Amino acid sequence: KKLEQEETDKVEEHARDIITLAVQRCAHSQAMEITTTTIDLPSDEMKGRIIGREGRNIRVIEQLTGTEIIVDDTPQAITVSGFSPIRRHVAKKALEILISDGRIHPGRIEEAVDEARKNIALDIKKSGEEALYRLGITGFDPKLVQIIGRLKYRTSYGQNVLEHSIEVALLCTLLAEQLGANVDVAKKGGFLHDIGKAVDHEVQGTHPEIGRDIAVK
Repeated sequence: KKLEQEETDKVEEHARDIITLAVQRCAHSQAMEITTTTIDLPSDEMKGRIIGREGRNIRVIEQLTGTEIIVDDTPQAITVSGFSPIRRHVAKKALEILISDGRIHPGRIEEAVDEARKNIALDIKKSGEEALYRLGITGFDPKLVQIIGRLKYRTSYGQNVLEHSIEVALLCTLLAEQLGANVDVAKKGGFLHDIGKAVDHEVQGTHPEIGRDIAVK
């Protein structure tokens, strides 16, 4: 019985060593993001200009971005609230454009939101391409790369999902190397395991089901 227990302990210790070694070799920083984004203002006078006459400016921003703009007593800051991180970032980018430009009226707000959407779309594409380059993965469909890039603006349990996916891909690679499994399959599987979270705000179903459907398509 003593010998059997020693064997079990050794196997568990060896398994822990394999996982610990893999984790230590690819430790990533984690960024905490929740459902709000804070925007710094040059002065409190800017709050009045963002609200506009009888609240017309703030209503246009909220309508075009699908977010809620919270103007409270916090000095030189306003908050963008919304469930979708991409919408929050579009609103933040648009507000930054308006603040630096100085002209804030409904027509200019529309232009700023369009510009912000284009900037975010480019950043999403670039983020997807950079993630694949970091992992040495090639041959993915451009539309899949675009969906991967959206994960940059998604968080889960306080961690950025794109960084988490890269981390899991590296862990799967290191574990596959030590276990003699197919490294390429393990890396791609690890990287795409959360792909459904990129669109789970817009598509019905659980994120593993959505991810499977995206990969099949």
